[in-house]
Amino acid sequence: MKSMWGLTALAVLMAACQTVPLTGRSQLLLTSESEETKLGLSSYQEVLQKEKISTDPAANALVQKVGRRIAEATGKTSYQWEFKVIDNDKTLNAFCLPGGKVAVYTGILKVTQDEAGLATVIGHEVAHAIARHGGERMSQQMVVSGLTAAAALSTSDSSRRNLYLGLLGAGATVGVLLPYSRLQESEADRMGLIYMAKAGYDPRAAVAFWQRMSEAGKDQAKPPELLSTHPADATRIRQLEALIPEAQTYYRPR
Repeated sequence: MKSMWGLTALAVLMAACQTVPLTGRSQLLLTSESEETKLGLSSYQEVLQKEKISTDPAANALVQKVGRRIAEATGKTSYQWEFKVIDNDKTLNAFCLPGGKVAVYTGILKVTQDEAGLATVIGHEVAHAIARHGGERMSQQMVVSGLTAAAALSTSDSSRRNLYLGLLGAGATVGVLLPYSRLQESEADRMGLIYMAKAGYDPRAAVAFWQRMSEAGKDQAKPPELLSTHPADATRIRQLEALIPEAQTYYRPR
């Protein structure tokens, strides 16, 4: 009996193995993309209700223009893409929830400076969604907790729901933004470079953007790299520089 259960579990895990676009990395996904998209839409709507949406025509036009070009470059036609600008000059952030729901905070526009800088940010965030990093993190937690997808997604336990939404990348709505792993961050950097290059933006601009981000955050306390789930700034920049030649093969200026 035990061997039968073991074989069944192995079969389930093998069936749940997926491959990340562009990088080819194998990942475990116990949730469906439609389930993730449904949660992403719900969380996105909550964000838009709670945050102040920018009415600045220039900022909105910029985010729409760059966002649409990045979306087209992904080839993800099944997504219902949407781009919003959140009026918050103190927040240097952006996110993309499953299904293509993107939000950019006005604070980060001071660091992006131009279209290529913004393409770096949106490309990176979109890459997390395309790679289904949120679903991957949820799946890992489900394995640890011994839960099925149905049990995890239908839970009435608010703390557990917040945990899964945070893992999905919906921390803006639940007050808990759980960071991606260093592997996922580096993977999103690589994919994001390719997307921005395919969209007609010079991927070399990504290095300059992250240098500006490093400068903008220099006064903020950060844990040592080995204790952090994000690459240290210097490491990220070195990795990006090493990835530029690959991304350049996709670059066609517009």
